[in-house]
Amino acid sequence: MRIVFVTQTVDENDSVLGATVAKLRALAERCDELIVISDRIGIHDLPANCSFHTFAAPTRLGRGVRYLRALLPLFVGRNAPDALIAHMCPIYLVLAAPVATLRRTPLILWYTHWAVDRTLRFATRLSDAVLSVDHRSFPLVDPKVEGIGHGIDVTQFAARVPTFANADGVLRLLALGRTSPTKGFVTLLRALGKCRRDGLALRLDLHGPSTTDEERRHRDELQQLIVAEGLTDAARLLDPVPRVEVPDLIRSVDVVVNSTRGQTAGGALDKVVYETAACAVPVIACNPHLSELLADLPVELRYKSENVDDLAGVVKAFAEADVRRREETGRELRRRVERGHSVDSWADGVLGVIRRLAG
Repeated sequence: MRIVFVTQTVDENDSVLGATVAKLRALAERCDELIVISDRIGIHDLPANCSFHTFAAPTRLGRGVRYLRALLPLFVGRNAPDALIAHMCPIYLVLAAPVATLRRTPLILWYTHWAVDRTLRFATRLSDAVLSVDHRSFPLVDPKVEGIGHGIDVTQFAARVPTFANADGVLRLLALGRTSPTKGFVTLLRALGKCRRDGLALRLDLHGPSTTDEERRHRDELQQLIVAEGLTDAARLLDPVPRVEVPDLIRSVDVVVNSTRGQTAGGALDKVVYETAACAVPVIACNPHLSELLADLPVELRYKSENVDDLAGVVKAFAEADVRRREETGRELRRRVERGHSVDSWADGVLGVIRRLAG
């Protein structure tokens, strides 16, 4: 089997797309040849049956031209690809559609985000299959959509040895994400301020980039809120960490909080939630689409989106839970990721779709 995979970045240290390398490795283990076309090629350890083409250029037009120059020769001759997978960027599929359709090569879109534009709608119509974490993580309703899990590298994100018995009695919390208003960090800080005023000893580290004007403005607002909530000695806004350090960072805390606002129609199911669960570390979240992962656990981890009191109540209840219940919560989360969201189950899902499309 010969597969073309188009993505933005191949770099295991990339803070946003580093997880793509593990997915590529799993696909390469299951096919004869994996041809990767990417804007940027960085650090990776992909096997010899992977080849690489880059379309990096200073302008959008230049990138498009270089992408087509890399793509078109792959469809010349008898050995056309068995499938083309466009990863997260629908325009890759749109540009490939004419030649792929001519050679009867199935077009597959992987997409998990809440944003919808005309390009996504067009790519969905052109695609033979649309893959996402599940149907709720794709923002359009379409019969082509199929959920195959998130694809977490459960070897990299290995389960931690339980370390819940803190000598100082301080609850250690972690949040990861861009300093965007959609990430719900205002709700988180206000809830932790309430917990602190109610006597709970806690410490929060919030790691994330601020790459846009909006994110930089919001970072300043969050810093001001830390002061206003009396959290200056308990909460820190920190830079993003290299991806290779994320597993150990997750395993070093008692609980991760993912406060990304739930979306009413589709919505990204943040990868960090599943990575945390793979580490056997509890993760508190508000996205209603995460209910399957977080329901029926020994400790309640769900709260209502943007509800300060509800989040404060969940945090306090977690802090009061005994070590046994916390440990079992983490172990069960790990089991759920292994069953339905590992990188191996993800790659098996992709190959199953390709074989089905081949008839």
